[in-house]
Amino acid sequence: MTIMQYKHPDIASLERITRDLTEIERLARQYGFSYVELDGDIGIIGNGAGLTMATMDLVYHYGGKPANFLDIGGGARRERVKEALKLLLKNPRVKAIFMNIFGGITRCDEVAIGVIEALREVDVKKPLIIRLVGTNEEEGRKILMEAGIKCYDNDEEAAREIVKLIGGE
Repeated sequence: MTIMQYKHPDIASLERITRDLTEIERLARQYGFSYVELDGDIGIIGNGAGLTMATMDLVYHYGGKPANFLDIGGGARRERVKEALKLLLKNPRVKAIFMNIFGGITRCDEVAIGVIEALREVDVKKPLIIRLVGTNEEEGRKILMEAGIKCYDNDEEAAREIVKLIGGE
């Protein structure tokens, strides 16, 4: 036992928790993401805990099972979006990804550029559904549509579509 562990036993317990994380959870922690693995097969990315949880609820409602909770937070720039998407693209349990973005502080064009960069960098193809609404929405949609990625403005329609894509509903 180190002096630090003796004086701060709460830190010792945190070290144990860190060791119990999966590789993907460790990577998510390095990027500062709020990330929790679940037992489903639909990857979830949202900006804000409430929106991310509501997205998971929609997927459950339409017969799907979320593989994770991944909140990129408000104001996420392209690099953060790129790393979040790469994390789920590399996860073998994730069959499809539903990204639900409501851009207030987060700019939709930054999100779109991050998505395109992630898809270029990772040689893994998975169905991707994006609901994109908010600041610079038109620019973001244009960027994604030019890359062949369909955008939704209705989260329920997007949730139904992602579940259908993997054989649910």
